[in-house]
Amino acid sequence: MKLLALDTSSEGCSAALWLDGQISERFELAPRGHTRLLMPMVRELLAEQGLSPKDLDALAFARGPGSFTGLRIATGVIQGLSWGLNLPVVPVSSLAAVALDAIEQHQLADGEHIAVAFDARMGEVYWGTFLCQQGLPVLIGEERVCPPGAVSLPGSDVSANWTGAGQGWTLKGDMPEVVVCRIRAVDDTLVPRAAMVARLAEQDFRNGIAVPAELAQPVYIRDEVAWKKLPGRA
Repeated sequence: MKLLALDTSSEGCSAALWLDGQISERFELAPRGHTRLLMPMVRELLAEQGLSPKDLDALAFARGPGSFTGLRIATGVIQGLSWGLNLPVVPVSSLAAVALDAIEQHQLADGEHIAVAFDARMGEVYWGTFLCQQGLPVLIGEERVCPPGAVSLPGSDVSANWTGAGQGWTLKGDMPEVVVCRIRAVDDTLVPRAAMVARLAEQDFRNGIAVPAELAQPVYIRDEVAWKKLPGRA
């Protein structure tokens, strides 16, 4: 299987190619460089393997939550490729991609938990909690946006192992003590990466979770902000 994955949902810009179980990736921290960097990354990855876009079987992208502008860039590229090549698309949660990165970077075992936080600006964080199951993150509850002081962890088992992941954890001083005291370790350096998107997308694709181009849409969570930023809106 040949799957191309993109992520521009944060200050990181990346593209990854899943090729029959092997992943190659291009990644760069470039808050204002997504448009300039993304397609050259795609061309490099394909050329490296002697492939052309028509050789791909599927596409994937980090669908958010994240930067409004960044999400639109990856969405636009993926939709264009999907329409042009008639390929299915697997949208992947940006929060889940970071949860998977935490599982792999910190060698988390099945049954351990991950609380992912992104800085959503406007005094809020994007928040998602996950359970590690067969080496993959499984969402507990719903992804949401809220002030740091309103985040919470599911369940009452204070002995459960929780790891904090994502740059939103730089705001842990504003989070409830009852949450912070249950976190055994924090990695606030992790941002979404296309390699993690590809890993999750491959699983979803095998499970029949894919959409056509017109349904490959970003998920902002804070929908009213995205609506106000559309052209012609105040």
